[in-house]
Amino acid sequence: MKPGRLGVWTWLDSLGAHDAVDFAQRLEAWGYSTLWVPEAVGRDPFTLLAHIAANTERLQLATGIASIYARDAMTMNASQQTLAELSGGRFLLGLGVSHAPMVTGVRGHDYGKPVTTMRNYLDTMEKATYLGPRSKDAPPIVLAALRPRMLALAAERSQGAHPYFVPPEHTERAREILGPDRWLCPEQKVLLETNASNARTVARKSMAIYLNLPNYLNSLKWLGFDDADFQAGGSDRLIDRIIAWGDEKAIQKRIQEHHDAGADHVCIQALRPDGEMGPDERILEVLAPGQA
Repeated sequence: MKPGRLGVWTWLDSLGAHDAVDFAQRLEAWGYSTLWVPEAVGRDPFTLLAHIAANTERLQLATGIASIYARDAMTMNASQQTLAELSGGRFLLGLGVSHAPMVTGVRGHDYGKPVTTMRNYLDTMEKATYLGPRSKDAPPIVLAALRPRMLALAAERSQGAHPYFVPPEHTERAREILGPDRWLCPEQKVLLETNASNARTVARKSMAIYLNLPNYLNSLKWLGFDDADFQAGGSDRLIDRIIAWGDEKAIQKRIQEHHDAGADHVCIQALRPDGEMGPDERILEVLAPGQA
């Protein structure tokens, strides 16, 4: 499998099971290559994607990301192998170390050093016994990588990287570290809203949780943002680089910036202009590869 040029990253917990399948089928009909779903405090992503796999034919399915603290390495390997087999080789495993507040505060685990913990986890996955049926090809893994050491590990030990909450400037730096042959699959938030005040209000609501997570703040500081950009819901400068808002052309321009900076695949997260949960299907239909 290859991730394709354009995919969709979205929370599906606001949709019932049948509606989630209907949504995935629309993405498939519109020509999107891959559907990415996260793991936090909602549905189990493997169970959800298995249900969607059974009701789609071509759409590739990915975790963005599955937390290595949610299941041990042997179970993660079994989940990966099972879903790859059930989907006919359409599954891409995105793995990440999550964030200390989520791991310690919500899950009750100790949060280890990110790169060392991920390396040890990958070692254990590779050695894990799995006697179930396998898909024809080995299912790929990408890592949630933001800064140089994790990006270097992604290049060394996986098919590539899935950076989240990043502008195109990050994509350019990530490509330099990953080299030419690894997949680079950044997430990009998009918002079909041309009024700057309205767009930034919605953006600040969507960004609030991320501006309290050190991994993202350290990544943004690496790109030249500073503490002043993280105050009061985020500076206009930060918002305008993290969220692609405006009309269709403005959003398409931002997606192209990622590709020009070295992205193989961009997964867009379509925020709703009313600020509520769930994807905005209007802009997804407008941007659909099959509509071109």
